[in-house]
Amino acid sequence: FGGITFRADTGLTATALQQTTGLALDNSEGLGALSDLAVTEADIAAGRYDGAEVAAWLVNWADPVDRYLQFRGRIGEVTRAAGAFRAELVGLSEMLNTAQGRVYQTPCTAVLGDAACGVDLDDPAYFGLGTIVLVEEAKRLTVAGLAAYEGGWFRRGRVTVETGAAAGLSGVVKADQQNNGLHIVELWESLRADIAPGDTLRLFAGCNKQRGTCRDKFDNILNYRGFPDIPGDNRLLTIPLRTSSTTSGIGAK
Repeated sequence: FGGITFRADTGLTATALQQTTGLALDNSEGLGALSDLAVTEADIAAGRYDGAEVAAWLVNWADPVDRYLQFRGRIGEVTRAAGAFRAELVGLSEMLNTAQGRVYQTPCTAVLGDAACGVDLDDPAYFGLGTIVLVEEAKRLTVAGLAAYEGGWFRRGRVTVETGAAAGLSGVVKADQQNNGLHIVELWESLRADIAPGDTLRLFAGCNKQRGTCRDKFDNILNYRGFPDIPGDNRLLTIPLRTSSTTSGIGAK
């Protein structure tokens, strides 16, 4: 039903289900066997199921219209052992367990490309397609095809693998240097799947959350979400002096 073909007891089996009223968290646990027909060890190792949505139905097989949704949530921590996997299942109320409100700070609080930022990352000026030439230690990549972008353009940006065993996986760029038309891209963490020369990447420009970068690199100063003129912590340690400017923040400590 719902355009989905279900297999009997294949891939994932839920254990005891804990459900509560109100905003308390619903919790469960899923057990499954690693199989090429369903959930593979390579996919779990690559993190492809991290945060995946899970729904548990009680269904009358004689009449699938007669069904009841017992649990809906997402996959939390996944562990592997002896050809099987164990997945923590957390209810939808878990998503409410996040910090709310706005932080008043000097750097921008928006995420590059989100609604608050407004930068269009589909603009070719802010992304580039490249081909891996060399892989070192699984997270240092030499990439061709990005000569039009200056070194450092993708630092603090994001990379998505387009082809190969790691297709669909993303990482964050720690460093980006240009050397003879090639970009040396270092990731903060490896992509948890094999990447090899010949794989293609999509790299997105990086942002250091500073006002000058927002203005000069992205021409987006009207959407800057930081407070660059907010007094710093050192302001609390100063004493106004008659001989100093009242706006300079200079004083005796």
